Parts: sequence; structure tokens; C-alpha cells
Amino acid sequence: MNPFDLTGRAALVTGGARGIGLAVARGLAAQGAHVLVADLADQPADVTALAEDFPQQRVLYRKVDVRDEEAVGVSVDAAVGELGSLDVLVNNAGTASRSGLDTLTDDEWYRDLDTNLRGMFLYCRAARPHMRAQGHGRIINVSSISGVMGGPRSGGEGGGRSGPSYAASKGGVIALTKWLAKELGVEGITCNSVAPGPIATALTADVDYALDDQLIKRMGTPEEVAAAVGYLAGPGAGYVTGQVLKVCGGAAIG
Repeated sequence: MNPFDLTGRAALVTGGARGIGLAVARGLAAQGAHVLVADLADQPADVTALAEDFPQQRVLYRKVDVRDEEAVGVSVDAAVGELGSLDVLVNNAGTASRSGLDTLTDDEWYRDLDTNLRGMFLYCRAARPHMRAQGHGRIINVSSISGVMGGPRSGGEGGGRSGPSYAASKGGVIALTKWLAKELGVEGITCNSVAPGPIATALTADVDYALDDQLIKRMGTPEEVAAAVGYLAGPGAGYVTGQVLKVCGGAAIG
């Protein structure tokens, strides 16, 4: 058995137009999966290139606001209808306020909670009936070490570390992941979380992380997060559920 083989499987990746999400979508396609990418942006050239790079797979794109319950349901139905099933759900879409406790606005608080936590909940709820009917499924929720340890320490003056709304939302993602694992396991559905640490993307380009606190003293890459997702999505992880796989260079040991 190839523990990463997803040939013929169908995956839906939220927030898949760039950064970690795009790397995840590309990684799953490389493992043989058909992929539906859902993102708030108009279809970017990188997703078009993804489809061109994997002509043997079906790669679809849907513009979706994960806070919109109706749009979430439509995208899940599209994955099932156009890809034939929904075997892997990767909840990656997210926002990250970096405002501190004294400056965080109500809008920022609710944006992070609604996008990062409620959006994940809506997708899990929409995907469950399809996965339950087929008797199997993989749900992988991208959280963060901010949800484990309150975020990495920033190395710069004035911070740049993730704010309290982000940490709270990602902590909620981890707790909900464990709850879902206990609820859905009997239906053949595993539910796990990948918790990245500092990852080099366009969103973190201006953040000065205290990398000396880490055992591996560099930023991670989106591809390293995608590899962790790929393991949890594959047949080799069929006996793994309710876990948080930290991809953080040792920043959040313990």
C-alpha cells in the first residue's frame, strides 16, 4: 500500500488560491486526487496553472465566502456532483488579525472567529452527510500553534505576532476537531488538525518572528505543511484521528 495514494479520490480545499492552501491543493493533486479549490478571490492564475499541470485530474474552482452557509453547501454539492464524491475536506481558509488586546476591534474579533472557526464548522457540517453515506472520509483542519500556545513570540519591536482573536479561533478549531473525531469516527470519518508555526508566505512577509526560540531556526514552507496534510489525507493515516500535528520547527513542543 502506498500510504499517500489518493488516486481517484476527491478533495475540497478552502482558502486554496494561494499560500498554504495552494500548496495543499497541489500536493493532493500530486497524490492523485481530483481537487475543488474554494476561495474568496476570483480564480487566480496559480489555480489555472494547477489544472494545467495535472491534466489527468479534474481541478475545479469555486468562489466561496466560508462565512456564507448557502455558498458552502453549494460548493460541497459541486464537489460531489462534478468530482463524483467528497473523500477529503481541508479547512484552510482563514484570516489573522495582529491587533493587540487594547487595539483589537469588534469587527476584527468577529471576522477571525467567523472565518476561522465558524467557516470550518459550516464545511464539516455540510460534508458529513456525503462522507457518512459513502462510509469514509478525511477531514483535516488547519489550525495554528497560536491555538496551542497563544502564538509564537515576535522578534520585532511592537510585535506582529497573531492577535487574541486569531489565537482564540484557532484554539477553537483544535477543540472542535477533537469533538468531531469522537462524533464521526463510527461513521468511518477521521478528523485531524495540522498546526503550522511560522510559515513563509505573502501574509507573513512583514512579520519578524523570534526564530531563535525554535529548534529549527528558519521559517517553514507551505509545502512542508502540505506534506503533513497529505499524510493525514492518505490511506496510511486510517488509524489516526483527533490529533494535532504541529509543523512548527519545534516552536511548540509539549
